[in-house]
Amino acid sequence: MKDFLKKSGWTDILVSLVFAVVAIFMITKSDAVVKIISYVLGGIFIVMGAVKIIDYFASKGKSDLYNYDSIYGIIAIIIGLVTIFCSSLIESMFRIVIAIWIIYSGLVRLSLSLKLHTAKIKVWSVSLILSIIMIIGGIYMLFQSGALVLTIGIIMLVYSIIDLIESAIFIKYVDKLL
Repeated sequence: MKDFLKKSGWTDILVSLVFAVVAIFMITKSDAVVKIISYVLGGIFIVMGAVKIIDYFASKGKSDLYNYDSIYGIIAIIIGLVTIFCSSLIESMFRIVIAIWIIYSGLVRLSLSLKLHTAKIKVWSVSLILSIIMIIGGIYMLFQSGALVLTIGIIMLVYSIIDLIESAIFIKYVDKLL
């Protein structure tokens, strides 16, 4: 169990490093990030839609089930076009997903800090403060509809740093938690 928990802590560190890299890219190239995400997602939906429409015409008349392929394909293409041409929508969705992730991570870290306190580990208060900062940052991001990608990048970078510290604390004291 101890090895599993330590591997989990190292996985958290890896995820935090990836978040930090994405955050730095978002801070330095915020407009490009939104466009890239919009184009990639839009392209994926358009390709999926085209494949379903091709499947429909390739198997026309074999079953009523294939009629759903044409409807699915048309809807996927429309979603793809909207995604490409409405990058502000993508920015809002991205902001909400990241905010929910940060709030969830903060709550998990809050639980960890309480376990550290129960185990009488002195750094529990640092862990508590960091988890509260994470939760507040996530809530701010969730409800601040005007948050720019730059702000999101800064919050993600702060989250990554906090998560790295929290993960290091967890790995160091995992033995005392069991």
